[in-house]
Amino acid sequence: MHWTIEQGLLSREAADWLDARYRGYLRGEVSELAICGEMVQIYHGLRESELRAAAAQFFAARVEPCIFPEMLALVRELQARGADLWAVSSTCDWVIEEGVRRFSIPPTRVLSARVSVAAGLVTDILVDVPTDEGKVASLARAGVTAPAAVFGNSIHDAAMLAIARSAFPVNPTPALLERSAAEGWPVFYPASATR
Repeated sequence: MHWTIEQGLLSREAADWLDARYRGYLRGEVSELAICGEMVQIYHGLRESELRAAAAQFFAARVEPCIFPEMLALVRELQARGADLWAVSSTCDWVIEEGVRRFSIPPTRVLSARVSVAAGLVTDILVDVPTDEGKVASLARAGVTAPAAVFGNSIHDAAMLAIARSAFPVNPTPALLERSAAEGWPVFYPASATR
């Protein structure tokens, strides 16, 4: 959100509106589901190709340097063993699809916040916003109801972690750490996260 505002992808009016909504979210006045959907809907009217190009720039600059090498190695090992991998996120599809390319996960295995696109233009019609229990629902629609393993870092992953045969919180937020202790989920901290 902040990066796209800094890059001038949003009009001043849209940026101000989104900033106000985000502040409301931080105060607990806007739900996680609402803000995640609105953070994708805000781009309506822009070309999808422009947003995909921006997502590539954003991911390379801000996210790629933070990929945990241990997680990349684990994904490669799971793929070598023939595991079916899915990426489930409340972040927009443009960013997640760009990111999972580093992990050789195809876009068809991405469940993320998304809006419909018509004639190359982004609409404000929500297709999916997988967060909290919505992640479980999105997986179920894809035919995945009892995953062998789930990895997550946020309390918004807890419902998804709960349906897994093996749940693995990775560098969890404080709320997920607390839930992990209650559930007995083993917590993993990558070496780069503990520096």
